[in-house]
Amino acid sequence: MNIADFFQPVSHSQGLFSDKPHPLSLLNVAGIHNHPDRFPDLENMDIAILGVLDDRNAPANKGCAAGPDQIRQHLYHLFQGPFKAKIADLGNIQAGEKVTDTYVAVKAVIAELLEKRITPVVIGGGQDITYAAYQAYESLGQIINMVSVDAQFDLGQEKNEAIHHKNYLGHILTHQPNYLFHFANIGYQTYFVDQDAIALMEQLYFDVYRLGVLRNHLEEVEPIVRNADMLSFDLSAIRQSDAPGKSPGSPNGLFGEEACQIARYAGLSDKISCVGFYEMNPSLDHNGQTAHLVAQMIWYFIDGYYHRTNDLPDKQTKDSRNFIKYVVSIKDFQNKIIFYKSKISDRWWMEVPCPERLKQKYDRHFLVACSYKDYQEACQNEIPEKWWQVYQKFV
Repeated sequence: MNIADFFQPVSHSQGLFSDKPHPLSLLNVAGIHNHPDRFPDLENMDIAILGVLDDRNAPANKGCAAGPDQIRQHLYHLFQGPFKAKIADLGNIQAGEKVTDTYVAVKAVIAELLEKRITPVVIGGGQDITYAAYQAYESLGQIINMVSVDAQFDLGQEKNEAIHHKNYLGHILTHQPNYLFHFANIGYQTYFVDQDAIALMEQLYFDVYRLGVLRNHLEEVEPIVRNADMLSFDLSAIRQSDAPGKSPGSPNGLFGEEACQIARYAGLSDKISCVGFYEMNPSLDHNGQTAHLVAQMIWYFIDGYYHRTNDLPDKQTKDSRNFIKYVVSIKDFQNKIIFYKSKISDRWWMEVPCPERLKQKYDRHFLVACSYKDYQEACQNEIPEKWWQVYQKFV
């Protein structure tokens, strides 16, 4: 399979290549598919940007298929920062004859990039494209953790309803075989979410973080994101005054700076291997404000990526001299909780007891990213919530 067959070059009609760029701008650094005969060489690339021009399953936000080139207008005029970027822009996946054809193309491309250890950054289209990205991991047989930044959960309301951008998560949860180990939602707004959906998340031992809680403790988002393999960012999570280019909009939500910080947390994570920024609608944007914000979010992800410390503990390295091991006993609880603190980054993980029969299947999931706050809770005879959620999945 040649993934180049799925792509159309980046359009010249937006004037992206008309101005003389600064020699240190991303436009001069990235290998951009801007000619039919010049597909980027993926050898030694770290990050691949791909646009998806399909919004047919995003009926509440028609026009978001036009987002990718508008985002590029701003992205490629940014400077690369204190890193030497190895980025390829593969161009745009056109809408297939059917939406399922688009999903097949996205799935195939992302799976190919993951196998090459290249991190896909997906832009454009509805958030239902997340389902195709998830299927890429399924095709590789990889069980994953997923984080969604969204004002709501996108579970849908009716059984057997065709997939769209407001029920894609429900389709992932019911898809068989299931390759989703853990899910976390960041930034939900309670008035957009029914209480049954919140109860369901609790029953499944998933993490959900309300906007107000997140805003007061933004640093606690870092381990949540660090624990994920894939991040899906719906721009509806950002307040309308900061990102008017999406529908529906809300006067409340993340500030632009907070969205950029979360994107950088994703970049810093040694585990995250795919991110997507969805629902950007140029027809609703004001002076390119939302497109510019998404461009800056991508920039922060790239910046974080090139500041990765590669200190993710595993069964070979967790007992090395690069980590400090702490063992905490909880009163009236039979299991001790083992924490690992990296001497390189000062980041924390905790180990969840996993039955031997499951260790091979879940070898990437019983070391859970956490924070110093979780260690403090354990020292106060409180079982950290993140530890308990994973433990319940093993018993």
